[in-house]
Amino acid sequence: MATKDPTAVERANLLNMAKLSIKGLIESALSFGRTLDSDYPPLQQFFVVMEHCLKHGLKVRKSFLSYNKTIWGPLELVEKLYPEAEEIGASVRDLPGLKTPLGRARAWLRLALMQKKMADYLRCLIIQRDLLSEFYEYHALMMEEEGAVIVGLLVGLNVIDANLCVKGEDLDSQVGVIDFSMYLKNEEDIGNKERNVQIAAILDQKNYVEELNRQLNSTVSSLHSRVDSLEKSNTKLIEELAIAKNNIIKLQEENHQLRSENKLILMKTQQHLEVTKVDVETELQTYKHSRQGLDEMYNEARRQLRDESQLRQDVENELAVQVSMKHEIELAMKLLEKDIHEKQDTLIGLRQQLEEVKAINIETYQKLQGSEDGLKEKNEIIARLEEKTSKITAAMRQLEQSDNDLLTQTRTIAMSLVKCASSDTQDQYKLVKDISF
Repeated sequence: MATKDPTAVERANLLNMAKLSIKGLIESALSFGRTLDSDYPPLQQFFVVMEHCLKHGLKVRKSFLSYNKTIWGPLELVEKLYPEAEEIGASVRDLPGLKTPLGRARAWLRLALMQKKMADYLRCLIIQRDLLSEFYEYHALMMEEEGAVIVGLLVGLNVIDANLCVKGEDLDSQVGVIDFSMYLKNEEDIGNKERNVQIAAILDQKNYVEELNRQLNSTVSSLHSRVDSLEKSNTKLIEELAIAKNNIIKLQEENHQLRSENKLILMKTQQHLEVTKVDVETELQTYKHSRQGLDEMYNEARRQLRDESQLRQDVENELAVQVSMKHEIELAMKLLEKDIHEKQDTLIGLRQQLEEVKAINIETYQKLQGSEDGLKEKNEIIARLEEKTSKITAAMRQLEQSDNDLLTQTRTIAMSLVKCASSDTQDQYKLVKDISF
């Protein structure tokens, strides 16, 4: 017969104990029906079982004074893997009275249960097996499948509300011993439990019958009250029926009287309708005659409107032609002004040349005074220059005279064209205005 691996047997035993502990805690908590506190025995045994599961296969760490074997190391690692666990780690470290790592680990487990996050924190831890290998042996429960099963079972603890006072509890010196008597049951306990169940069922039936009897009594009393109210309402209805019959008789008499009055009114209205029918026929004949005359007047006015609209269209066309001519005249004026400006520029240039010639004459004259030898030659030069200046002045006078004549002619032409255009446009506007009126 092959011997089993002792570490595997240990893992199986711890898994079974965890199942029993979690199941018993959930069932007892639901039957308990209120928030659990630190003195609740199933809750204390649950923390002991979880401590044994976390200690299984834990590596021994050497320190300066002694060997250290605690579960606070892997639990402290959760803060790096799960950011929300930083708050619980800081709270554990800030608790007064906790001197050992084991006490801090026990406080951490209690706070995680109150937060309903124990399963989430341990799930993040068992996923990172490479990090757990620094704290656990390869055959440890947290390194095998049993650890994942226990984490899955811990999800069921989210239905439990726990209110644990961690601050004043001595977690360092507690001895974690599993109490197997809570999970072992004998035949007497089973028989007492069955009798208690039967007694509870009989009491439930008795309470049900009493409640049913009370409800029947209340329904009978309510039915009696309803019968009394119905009898009272029946007498009221009989009285109202007699009153309604008398009202019906009165209404029938009034109906007969109203019918006779209605017949008289109908005869009078028929006579009035015959008279009004004759009047309407005569008015219709007169309306037909007047309608014929109005149609003729409408046709004549429509023909006149068509003629006047055609005339107005012709006048608008002529006005557009006059406007285009006016634009052409303005363009010609601009061209003439441009030509005049160019000629004025040429005159300015000639005047500048004349000034230069005068300056040359003055300079030569001064030289003539200084030099007697070249007097004759300079006199000839001066005579030629004077002859050129006279020609230039004569040409400038001719250009100025021609520019003045041309400017006066263009002004007279432009004024005459503007007057003609304005008179034509005024006549056309008057004509359009008369036509529109």
